[in-house]
Amino acid sequence: MRRLPPLNALRIFEVAARTGSYAEAGAELGLTHGAVSRQIAALESWLGQRLFTRDGRCMVATPMAKIFAAEVGLSFDRLAVAAEACGRPGARRILRVSAPTSLAMRWLIPRLNRYHADHPHVEVAVTTVSCVLEELRGGVDLAIRRGVARADVWPQHRIVPLLDDVDTLIMSPALFAHRPILKPADIEGHTLFASETRAGDWANWLEAAGLQHLAGLPRQIFDHFFVARQAVEDGLGIGIGPLPMLDIDIASGRLMTPLPDIRVPQTGYVAIIPRQAEAGNLVAGFVDWLVGEARGPVP
Repeated sequence: MRRLPPLNALRIFEVAARTGSYAEAGAELGLTHGAVSRQIAALESWLGQRLFTRDGRCMVATPMAKIFAAEVGLSFDRLAVAAEACGRPGARRILRVSAPTSLAMRWLIPRLNRYHADHPHVEVAVTTVSCVLEELRGGVDLAIRRGVARADVWPQHRIVPLLDDVDTLIMSPALFAHRPILKPADIEGHTLFASETRAGDWANWLEAAGLQHLAGLPRQIFDHFFVARQAVEDGLGIGIGPLPMLDIDIASGRLMTPLPDIRVPQTGYVAIIPRQAEAGNLVAGFVDWLVGEARGPVP
């Protein structure tokens, strides 16, 4: 007989640790804050130690609880793969993918119709993270993150190179028509937009353009790149954006690259797959599809 903790409490604990919030865990699971709290308390009683500590109004997982939650998440992932292998033939499958917000909005989601057309029995559920370097959490079949294909960076996972990342100057066609940028020095007088999630992009581009002396120009900084991108699309200023992530915006005429020859290579994106997911053809097939999309044309 295995001596296991209460499985429902484990499920709730994993979600609470992953989301970092009892309230968000309750919203994801359809439970009240009190129900989540009671299940966590029951698990703490079973284990004989605290799993969360209070930090202001938030309950934060302890370092040991974070490690435990990661193992629980991996165990649930393995259970999901096993259930898929034993599932009903032809039943609709759910594939959970975690990706940075901008990459999901501008690259992944616009392409999913093509995947669904060829895989009508698969539902791709996309969850987003605001930081490309955010730690991996359980509850997903694969994650897309910025990084290099080295196993020591993400132990217990298989890493597949996915998408290059090259920065260049971006602006709206309307702003270009009003105040064109034909050479690097023409950026003077324009409003410069930047984001905390892609810090250093302007400094790197200015160096590549030979404009290090303009590094002190003021910039409007937003917390996320997708906000800065929207401000650029609205013609309120100029920014530094990644290709090929923004190829769809350039092809549609929402954005343009006034100085396309000035490019700054950045660390690209990789697909990160739990080792136990390798047994499932669904995940492996989706990763192959992602790689093909990364090498293929703009949708």
